[in-house]
Amino acid sequence: MIEPIVKLCGNRSAADIKKSASSHASHLGFIFVGGTKRYVRPERAGQWVRATRPKQKLVGVFVNPTVDYLEEVLSFIPLDVIQLHGSETVSDILHIKAFINLPVWKVIKHNDNAFQEMEVFKGVADGYVVDSKVRGAHGGTGISFDWSTVKEYSRLANEQNVPCLIAGGITPENIRELLEHEPEGIDISSGIETKEQKDLHKIQSILKEVNQHAKTSIS
Repeated sequence: MIEPIVKLCGNRSAADIKKSASSHASHLGFIFVGGTKRYVRPERAGQWVRATRPKQKLVGVFVNPTVDYLEEVLSFIPLDVIQLHGSETVSDILHIKAFINLPVWKVIKHNDNAFQEMEVFKGVADGYVVDSKVRGAHGGTGISFDWSTVKEYSRLANEQNVPCLIAGGITPENIRELLEHEPEGIDISSGIETKEQKDLHKIQSILKEVNQHAKTSIS
């Protein structure tokens, strides 16, 4: 097994980004959705990135963004990936990709039609994040879904030759259970926080389990 992608999301302060950047995670995420708990102003995020110079790839999380807003954010912070968490359609993604030359990950909310939704975005989405479906929330709820479906999500993404990350309710206490289902990637936010700040001990604990599982799977 290839070592999973690990995205530490919801960084909302200079201290958060320093802790996340000091880890061996592959991606760091920022929420650019106004009115949400972990929203950060693009100019602030850009300042933190310039000060810290993280080695990880940077992911911006958006909900139904306009191209103008994406371009505004990109003027402040050099994102590597755009992650769409709203009700974006295939046409919306194609429109974004016509103007923004970056990979676009589409969030799929776990439900009875989720596998079919992934088929709809085949050839358009450059990756997927599967999250829990919670009424009134776009994500960041800290609630997990039925992980017995993880292998099927991974299989469908593999057929499209794109990555698939699992999000929702992942913590140091249950990461081993998730890893048994061989996710290609994990996306964590609330599970690496204490009192709404990133917790270096929790970050290190998660990554230690991921690395150990990867080594065991290879051997």
